[in-house]
Amino acid sequence: MKAAKRKSRMRSLSQQLQLLEAELRMGGGKTKIDRQHADGKLTARERIALLFDKGAYFQEVGLLVAYDKYDGKAPGAGVVTGYGRIAGREVVVVANDATVKAGSWWPETIPKMLRAQEIAMRCHIPIVYLVDSSGINLPYQGGVFPGQYGAARLFYYNSLMRRYLRVPQISAVMGPCIAGGAYLPALSDVIFMVKGTSFMGLGGPNLVRGATGQTVDAETLGGADTHTQISGVAHYEPDNDEQCIELIREYIADLPPSAGIPVVITDPRPPKRAPEEAYELVPEDHRGGYDMRAILESIVDAGEWREFQPEHAAEMICLDARINGIPVGILANERTIIHDKKAGGAPRFGGIVYTESAEKCAYFMETCERHRRPLLFIQDVSGFMVGTEAEHSGIIRAGARMVEAMSVATVPKIVLTINHASGAGYYAMAGQGFDPDFIFSWPSGRMGVMEGESAVRAVHGPAIDQAKQEGRELDPDTQKAVEKTLETYEHQLDARYAAARGYVDAVITPERTRDALTLALKAALQNPGPHIGPFALPGSLESLLG
Repeated sequence: MKAAKRKSRMRSLSQQLQLLEAELRMGGGKTKIDRQHADGKLTARERIALLFDKGAYFQEVGLLVAYDKYDGKAPGAGVVTGYGRIAGREVVVVANDATVKAGSWWPETIPKMLRAQEIAMRCHIPIVYLVDSSGINLPYQGGVFPGQYGAARLFYYNSLMRRYLRVPQISAVMGPCIAGGAYLPALSDVIFMVKGTSFMGLGGPNLVRGATGQTVDAETLGGADTHTQISGVAHYEPDNDEQCIELIREYIADLPPSAGIPVVITDPRPPKRAPEEAYELVPEDHRGGYDMRAILESIVDAGEWREFQPEHAAEMICLDARINGIPVGILANERTIIHDKKAGGAPRFGGIVYTESAEKCAYFMETCERHRRPLLFIQDVSGFMVGTEAEHSGIIRAGARMVEAMSVATVPKIVLTINHASGAGYYAMAGQGFDPDFIFSWPSGRMGVMEGESAVRAVHGPAIDQAKQEGRELDPDTQKAVEKTLETYEHQLDARYAAARGYVDAVITPERTRDALTLALKAALQNPGPHIGPFALPGSLESLLG
């Protein structure tokens, strides 16, 4: 019965996720999809399906972004982003979804596109823009146009990739491409414009008529014929979407190879445990303990297991392993009660980082850095230990050393949240602010400063204690506030909430985890380093890194 409960919790969360994802993948709905077809165009997802290698794993990024805003009218924020393989090499894609408000840019569209560009910049892999957008969604222009991370930053990233990083950028205008959005293809290496269905211009016919008094049709103003035959802005004019996609595939297949992967990849082996076993391993109650090593056995290749200091500071697992033959250094939180090996030592709580475990992790990360081994952080962390003994042991200094070792590591860093990602422990385990290359969560992931019960104690603790001392129930107002706090935290700790705000790239299920991590590692390893922010220019850090 207990196993059935464990199975039902994770499966229930996964089923809810899959239902939500299926709805979001419909974009603006069947009517809008039919209209796209009637205009002689494929949808964004149909284009992506043709673009990437058949049968290869494709990782969508930001599918849940903004799903809980705008009364559900902005699925995916009107753009599909992700990465996969084209002609066998890793490539990023940004595809406007014209079934959602004509592919216009919502406030969340910009950071989603920027995230896709950052993946290409950090990994030094090509990026393809499939443009089909009417421009800024004018009622929300205040959240799109201005600011350091407004639409202009897209063109800043375009320019850095083009001039310094040498990241190939391929643009296909497959519908409208209006106003400032035209700089996205203009700053790319090559532009395809589909004959008869594409338009590119700083202003459309209506704006031109209002600004200059000229009356001109869209095709004459900025159609594919105009830009391939007269202006010379575009380079190729395929007859339809299908031909355009095939030309892009040929172009990418002809690109020079990457600089070389800095690790030795061996033949892949299946994991010791089937990935589906994780559904039963994750506890029914998120506060419950479980065997993290069993979870790891469902992720890493069987027989490729070398644990660093397994008997010391065992609340943190440091593991040299392989995932589909790719070497990786793993840091994971054990979630059982750990018996201290010291004479008279008190038991330690899994999911908490202690002074010794912080020092152990720092040393392990520094070793991985020297060996150019990518780092994978598997989070189920509640924070650092507190109290007199912890402070006297130097937990602040040890924690700072762990944070620093993680921060300055120049190897690829990938995050997978299994359960909790709380407090400063979330930071030390490569939280988003430290620029990991990719961030994933299982449906059971919970990301926040603290759990709801802890927040209740922090805010309402005195009132609760007083009521208990007086042998009475909480007064109605306090009880209502407690329930509201618990409800709010439960909602905000949900993995879908984090994904909707871009705190994670994707929520993935256990059976997809090995494929997702394999693709992420292969993409990240295309750049031999350093992996320090998307702005690290080739050769710019050699003098600092030796």
